[in-house]
Amino acid sequence: MARRKRSFGGIRQLPSRRYQANYTGPDSLLHKAPHTFDTREDAEAWLTGIRRQISSGEWTPNGARKRRVLTFDTYADTWLERRTLKPRTRAHYRSLLDKHLLPSFGRLSLKAIDADDVATWYAGMGGDRPTLRAHAYGLLRTILAGAVQDRHLDFNPCHIRGAGNSTRVHKTKPATLDELETITSEMPERYQLMVLLASWCAMRFGELAELRRKDIDLTNGVVRIRRGVVRADGKTIVSTPKSAASTRDVAIPPHLMPLVREHLSRDITGGREGLLFPAADGLSHLATSTLYTSFYKARDVAGRPDLTWHGLRHTGATLAAATGATLSELMARLGHSTVGAAMRYQHAAQARDRAIADALSVLANGGAK
Repeated sequence: MARRKRSFGGIRQLPSRRYQANYTGPDSLLHKAPHTFDTREDAEAWLTGIRRQISSGEWTPNGARKRRVLTFDTYADTWLERRTLKPRTRAHYRSLLDKHLLPSFGRLSLKAIDADDVATWYAGMGGDRPTLRAHAYGLLRTILAGAVQDRHLDFNPCHIRGAGNSTRVHKTKPATLDELETITSEMPERYQLMVLLASWCAMRFGELAELRRKDIDLTNGVVRIRRGVVRADGKTIVSTPKSAASTRDVAIPPHLMPLVREHLSRDITGGREGLLFPAADGLSHLATSTLYTSFYKARDVAGRPDLTWHGLRHTGATLAAATGATLSELMARLGHSTVGAAMRYQHAAQARDRAIADALSVLANGGAK
């Protein structure tokens, strides 16, 4: 019975009665198996394996199997897993990957991503959300820079000038003193001091929501910011503040001190560990949605429906700048800087922060000392 002709490769029996296999590779050259086989079936099995390598793109002329192609999604997941990040930052990166990077680059080989791919993707992001686009591009550039450092890439294809920077579409307009007064008076009593500290001390929501009785130094009129609370992946997480520079002592303007003492005189559950601005149960952390329900009504009464809660912090920075504070002093008061710069800023501003706080009270009193 005649044997059916093979569609791939050839097999012949040698005088030694062993079998030799050969095939024409993608390079159009004839390749022989590196050894002979006891049976025709063994030779056929070897050819089947070679054909599978060619189909999957893993074939090499010398017969060695290619390393599996490293795709962007595989590398990006590993990159993110190995980073030491704040929970909120990790969740933000995960969201950027899942929503904006993986759909375009996920299944591509790292080596296949070129400058044209990046430019096309960037243009497709549109310009209506510049901050989001800048964050997504910045993350892509950072991940691919990691791939270069890990020697998976020879160069980083992300080099769009200015793409990692964004200009706010809507400039934040600080609240006036009259608007602040109205907003504060319209808030429930338990949140009034929270509004004042957010603005006059330029504190973040997460810093305020984790603020405890022990963090207020009444003797020196200082709020000590040592922790913050965030929600990430459905969990409430207490950790150190946003950055090293965010761990700071902020002098409280003197005109707020009577209100601080009054707030602390109320029944705060938990003693020194008690939260200053807890949820309704007095124990758990206040949710942004709960606060915003009252804040949005108050800002509407003040005629500032555009003002965000973070806008209060911006207001505080503007007020502090109006006292003549230097850039270094402002950065220290707000907790904005890199780790190295924060140490320089805090050292430079340590003595001046009390002067800034005093000057803020002068502003609050209409210029009267």
